[in-house]
Amino acid sequence: MENKRSAISFSLKLACSVLVLVLCFMMAMRYGAEETTLRNVWLALTSATKNDNILILRELRLPREIAAMLIGAALAVSGAIMQGITRNPLADPGLLGLTSGANMALAIAFVFLPSLGYFGIMIACFIGAALGAALVVILGSMRRGSLSPLRVVLAGAAVSAFMYAISDGITIYFKVSKDVSMWTAGGLIGTTWGQLQAIGPVILLGLAVMPFLSNQLNILSLSDEVATGLGQKLVLIKTMLFLLVILLTGASVALIGNMAFVGLMIPHVVRRLVGTDYRQILPMSIVAGASFMLLVETLGRTINAPYETPVVAIAAMLGLPFFLFVVRRKGGKAFS
Repeated sequence: MENKRSAISFSLKLACSVLVLVLCFMMAMRYGAEETTLRNVWLALTSATKNDNILILRELRLPREIAAMLIGAALAVSGAIMQGITRNPLADPGLLGLTSGANMALAIAFVFLPSLGYFGIMIACFIGAALGAALVVILGSMRRGSLSPLRVVLAGAAVSAFMYAISDGITIYFKVSKDVSMWTAGGLIGTTWGQLQAIGPVILLGLAVMPFLSNQLNILSLSDEVATGLGQKLVLIKTMLFLLVILLTGASVALIGNMAFVGLMIPHVVRRLVGTDYRQILPMSIVAGASFMLLVETLGRTINAPYETPVVAIAAMLGLPFFLFVVRRKGGKAFS
């Protein structure tokens, strides 16, 4: 009976969150440098009507909002998985070397493989994210072979600084810093249907696989000893989860560039809503992450219209205080 009430409660919360997502999407489609009406938004989504306003919505604004939802969902789920694997409340793809690794690979691809298309750039970002994650894990577990949360955060900061330095050095030396900066500034200006067709299915695939690993993540979030005692294959499961995070993070960087703190904030907010069961945390993170990115993207287009404020700047302004709040609230537990 208790499980049934819990399932009904979660379903209600998820339904309300989806409603909020729909409202955020409609608001994002309507407001911007050039505001429109809800009727035009509806026509852009449901009809083949062609006029200047509707074409702007359909060809410029709609792909941006779809990309924002995909990125928000991918980063939120990645953060939740990282926090579950490492049992570290400060874990985030941006703080653990994945986005910096993908950014470095993106810069290298721009210089040495300029003919790469969207799919090739995404593959390069996968490789870079994997390299960044591998370095952080190796450095974080060198002592006593365990992934200490404190060492992981410190290793992540060191690896991120190192890879960003390499990226900046390459782009400055080969005079492509402007091109790379336009890609990695954390904005969705110029997002096209072609990019979505190449990168979107990868994110959707990663999100579709996620529910099948939620039970294993529940067990891993307790302790390695408990997971081993319950017959879990730790190396295999952790490898699959890390590959899933690399897939989602690499695809997100290929779409938007650097984006930190989303994967840190959203899982914490979601846990306050649904508890600690990853069967509920992960799907709720998808909806909450998508809604958050829609709001941030809308703010970026409207607070200084007709100019755009990079969404990474807005996310950082929200994320840094949240990061400090988590550190203060958890105290020493965050690093135990």
